[in-house]
Amino acid sequence: MKSERLALFDFDGTITTKDTLFLFCRFLVGDVRFIVGLILLLPVLVGQRVKLISAQRAKEILLTYFIRKMKATEFDLKCQHFALQVLPRFIRSQASKTILNFKQEGVRVIIVSASPQNWIKPWAETVNAEVIATQLQVDENQITGRLKGKNCNGEEKVNRIKAEIDLNQFKSISAYGDTSGDLPMLALAQQKFFKPFRDND
Repeated sequence: MKSERLALFDFDGTITTKDTLFLFCRFLVGDVRFIVGLILLLPVLVGQRVKLISAQRAKEILLTYFIRKMKATEFDLKCQHFALQVLPRFIRSQASKTILNFKQEGVRVIIVSASPQNWIKPWAETVNAEVIATQLQVDENQITGRLKGKNCNGEEKVNRIKAEIDLNQFKSISAYGDTSGDLPMLALAQQKFFKPFRDND
């Protein structure tokens, strides 16, 4: 008999008030290098916006510019510091409360994100949530800037969810998102919430 409940949350823009990829890159390299990088990468960002460059390729170019050849161990330490010291300022309070309420009710909570899992997991652990997210390629303990597998967005969110859990075991599924890239995930749920958290009170 089905007895379990599942809640799926997008991260950037749903749980957070800003895109954490850009927040993390700025944290990592500082304001000056970040701004210079954005200027140099402007053609790539515009190309993605007008769909001349895929989101995955644009993300790889951005990551390669800011973090390529960084040692994976050092990178993960930076991610942990970012997640625990910087991210809390950008977490929507209502999203955090909703997750904590779900956990108190015994609901399984999974954050499903296109951002790399490296800086999401340390924060997710503070609310006892699981994470399914984009993974970064590591070669000889160095971050290459490329993605390991596909960017976890759109239909890939659904593919990754189904690859890791059996949705048939849940009698009730709730899903939260804020962009078109979350719509396939929301379609899995009986309770769908699009842009549900709009403040940080």
